[in-house]
Amino acid sequence: MFDVKALLAKTRGDRWIWLIIIMLSMVSIMVVYSATGAIAYRKGISVEKYLLFKHVIFVLLGIAMIYIAHLLDYKYYAGISKVLMIITLPLLLYTLVFGGQINGAARWVQVPLIGLTFQTSDLAKLALITFLARMLTKKQENIKDVKNAFIPIMGSVCVVFILIALANLSTALMLFGVSILLLIIGRISIKQILTVCAGGVVLLLFVIFLGPRRETYKSRINAFMHPEQQHSDKTYQADQSKIALATGGLFGKGPGNSTQRNFLPHPYSDFIFAIIIEEYGTVGGLAIVVLYLVLLYRCVRIVTRSPKAFGALLAAGLSFSLTIQAFANMAVAVGLGPVTGVPLPLVSMGGTSMIFTSIAFGIILSVSKDVEEHSTQKEKKVIIGEIPAMA
Repeated sequence: MFDVKALLAKTRGDRWIWLIIIMLSMVSIMVVYSATGAIAYRKGISVEKYLLFKHVIFVLLGIAMIYIAHLLDYKYYAGISKVLMIITLPLLLYTLVFGGQINGAARWVQVPLIGLTFQTSDLAKLALITFLARMLTKKQENIKDVKNAFIPIMGSVCVVFILIALANLSTALMLFGVSILLLIIGRISIKQILTVCAGGVVLLLFVIFLGPRRETYKSRINAFMHPEQQHSDKTYQADQSKIALATGGLFGKGPGNSTQRNFLPHPYSDFIFAIIIEEYGTVGGLAIVVLYLVLLYRCVRIVTRSPKAFGALLAAGLSFSLTIQAFANMAVAVGLGPVTGVPLPLVSMGGTSMIFTSIAFGIILSVSKDVEEHSTQKEKKVIIGEIPAMA
């Protein structure tokens, strides 16, 4: 029989992060249920029987993946990172050539037999961050060595960046930023970091001016910088999102009462934060912001307390990736950035995105579990040391 108490007894890691995971998952189920009503009606399907049921399954599967990933000692992820990089690079190439396309972007591949599709960039984010954490830890003694340390690290960052950027520039830029933060934490010299940044700028200019989606990127940047000069179809998504924000007010229209879900192209994923504010108001939006800020704080606390460099770098990279992605999604929804296809972690509807995000949370909790165990051992040693010797 399924023993809930035994399962909870094995649960370790930062309790605040577990609470944030549960709260974001609950918000996700409620808002996705509301946001998918219009698309369900247009397709003539039941939102409860198909869309909501499917999303709830992925949410529960995600929580299960968090639990499984947090049970595994985070040190094993150093070896797993090598395998992930070996798989990721050819998979990204395959996606660019044979991947499924939406709006001219080849981002998805289909898993054989089961027919499930997933974005290879989700796997690439996890692979590169874990690989960088491993490399920076392994090369600490000769971190200034250009040939043995810097070139392999820079090469991995730039190769993954260009392979993702050709189809998904926003994700590539966020991942590149996280990589730079890891290089800073990993004691790479400022001169070498500037070299990586220069290489990234060159690749970025290549993608924007010569890449296959150059017209899309230029159009989105122009629509953001000069909306008054654009045709309405160029600013349609941003305009509808602003209407949702304006009509939400302080406390919102109430759960399930969104009207902009009928007009926004992706109210359940890219613009789900706009629906949250429309239904739950500015108060609801600020609550989501606070949850991600608390998440970042708890993760930074894990990083500073981690006894091992690999654990600190791993938790730092994954937590920065999740929070930067979250604030990028929310910035787009409130008009502070050009339109991108970045989902809100653990909230937006999306099967494989939910799974890879959950694995990242599980790894962070695995590092947190190690921090707790290390602190407990130190406390025991202190107590034993204070016990006076028996005569």
